[in-house]
Formats: sequence, structure tokens, C-alpha cells
Amino acid sequence: MKWKTACAYVEEHHRHHDPPQGHQFSIGAQTEDGNLVGVAIVGRPVNRTFDNGLTVEVTRVATNGTANACSALYAAAWRTARSAGYRRAITYTQDGESGASLRAAGWRKVSDLPARSGWDTPSRPRRALGTENVARALWEITTHNAPPLPELRDETRDETRATRSRRKRCPECKNVIETAATGRPARYCSPACRQRAYRRRTQ
Repeated sequence: MKWKTACAYVEEHHRHHDPPQGHQFSIGAQTEDGNLVGVAIVGRPVNRTFDNGLTVEVTRVATNGTANACSALYAAAWRTARSAGYRRAITYTQDGESGASLRAAGWRKVSDLPARSGWDTPSRPRRALGTENVARALWEITTHNAPPLPELRDETRDETRATRSRRKRCPECKNVIETAATGRPARYCSPACRQRAYRRRTQ
């Protein structure tokens, strides 16, 4: 189904998430008389460790409460992804969600993930979404020849913005550049210095 239609349905029916930023494909479930009863949005894995070109993530599933609609959507999402050449699909549930629809569709729980205080990090700024401090569970379904799932990193480590800074000098004007203790450091102190260096390299 169309991206905008799926997003509108998620915005109206999903309990705790807004529509995602993008998708690979979206599918819907409807009754025999054509009434839309649920949607699933499938995209690239949010965790970059899992984004290997062979894995997709079901980022949203929303229904109007129709029985078995969630299971049908999870199963159809995997059939579609597998037919496109993907070898693994993953998704997450929040603490308090049983995962019965996933089990019914053949998915299995991989790991229980502890709650984290937020998603904002120095290298990846994020606004608060209201889903912080909630434990989650990671689920997957795979083909027989899927590569092993990468080792899960510790998502609960302290990633608050550091006050300590590193000092380095601009290679053009030799002025001091103060950079954050984490994240990619700036190479030049200003766009003008960056442009001068580029012009010298390309002459």
C-alpha cells in the first residue's frame, strides 16, 4: 500500500509511536468487504549494526483491534521481504506486550533489552519521543541460510553529552579548535579554511 496511507493509519491507531521516517514497503490487511483493519511498515533496521543489506525491520504495526490482524501482517511482511531476497526480519515489542501475534506468525524472541534513559547521543542527536525508560524485546524470523545476528551492544551505557573537550589546531590558520570529547572532531575551524584547503588541493 502507499506510504502516506500507511502513515496516516499509524498516526490514527498506533498506541505509542508516530509514523517512521521512511520505509522499504508497506502492506495492509483488509476484510472481505474491503475495510482496512491494519497496516505494517517495513524499513531498514534502525540499529545500524543490523543494517547489512540482508535484514529488514518491521518498524510499525497498527490495527483497529480486529482478531488475528497483527499475526497476518507480521506473516505477510516476512513473506514479502523473503521474496525480495532478504534473509532476516526483526522487530521490537515493549515491556508488557506478550508477543503472541509474533509467535503465531513464526517469529522468535532473541533478547530482552533493558530500558534506557533516552536516545540522544553526542554523535546522533535525538529528541525525546515519550518511549524512553521502557524495556524492550528483540524478535526475528530468518531463512535457513541467514548470517548470524551481530552481537548486541550495551545500549544502557551512559551516553550523555560530555563536558570534557579535546584541543587541536586548524591545519590552515593554526587557530585552536575545541571539539566535544565524543563524536567526529572538526578538521577546520571555519568553512573559509575548509574552502581554502580544498582549492589548494585541486589546483
